[in-house]
Amino acid sequence: MKGYAMLGIGKTGWIEKDRPQCGPLDAIVRPIAIAPCTSDVHTVWEGALGDRHDMILGHEAVGEVVEVGSLVRDFKPGDKVIVPAITPDWNSLEAQAGYSMHSGGMLAGWKFSNFKDGVFGEFFHVNDADGNLALLPDGLDPCAATMLSDMVPTGFHGVELADVQFGDTVVVIGIGPVGLMAVAGANLRGAGHIYAVGSRQVCVDVARKYGATDIVNYREGDIVEQILDKTHGKGVDKVVIAGGDVNTMDQAIRMLKPGGRVGNVNYLGSGDYVKIPRIEWGCGMGHKSINAGLMPGGRLRMEKLATLLETGKLDASLLLTHRFKGFENIEAALMLMKQKPKDLIKPVVLLE
Repeated sequence: MKGYAMLGIGKTGWIEKDRPQCGPLDAIVRPIAIAPCTSDVHTVWEGALGDRHDMILGHEAVGEVVEVGSLVRDFKPGDKVIVPAITPDWNSLEAQAGYSMHSGGMLAGWKFSNFKDGVFGEFFHVNDADGNLALLPDGLDPCAATMLSDMVPTGFHGVELADVQFGDTVVVIGIGPVGLMAVAGANLRGAGHIYAVGSRQVCVDVARKYGATDIVNYREGDIVEQILDKTHGKGVDKVVIAGGDVNTMDQAIRMLKPGGRVGNVNYLGSGDYVKIPRIEWGCGMGHKSINAGLMPGGRLRMEKLATLLETGKLDASLLLTHRFKGFENIEAALMLMKQKPKDLIKPVVLLE
């Protein structure tokens, strides 16, 4: 089969590989719609996960099941499915402990384009099919549904990690697709003021549609000073970090009230240490909590999030600024994600 792969750090290209084999609990899926991710960019061009050779990229897909293992009960060939970016091993001790995304080791629930070939191939393998696939609801746009693979659950997990409550004042740092979903998630959870930190107009416009009450443009001055000014020096209850670098945690702590909470879902592709300001952290005693995590994967989460699209409570299609058609355009979509033009939020490729 053909696939678009990481050939080495800084190098990508089309390769030929054998079609993956299906184990008794697994499924083989043909992609219907796929979306490249900033994580793919970090992986290839920053070497964030270390060197990978001839590894097919991609971890966001809606597809059609073409084969299932002998022990798979709930899926069959021909089923249209949403595939989460995180596909845990559900019988692992880590899953039993409540951290399925780390099954088999830290971040090891993230398998596609990390430990094994991803979804940018003519076929791809899904482990634990009954636990990791979700049926695509009838009438749901497969392109919009690809946002359920990663963007929606990652942004929402940032909100969960920050423990946003009714009436909370919340800052979302970074309003790319994940940050926009954090804005939407904070709004759904009942946040009051939602400060969205970003500068690109296309993202600002969508952030407002998802519930942002204020926009903080980092090009117009220090974001900590802007937040403290807007909150009359009090700071905010919760911060969700969905973009930035190793210095962003410093900013989050400085704008956070005592007793506040940071939820980080930003993938740090480079740097050795995360900085925390000692004084503003209350010399370690300010009850300013930091929670950082990889999104949960699996079937149940996909099914629940899909109901938000079905009922119109979330419109994920607002993220899709660039649509391509045809397998050959996977490369163009990925390069668009790498270049990040001003009018981009998220590209998607429809394969049928």
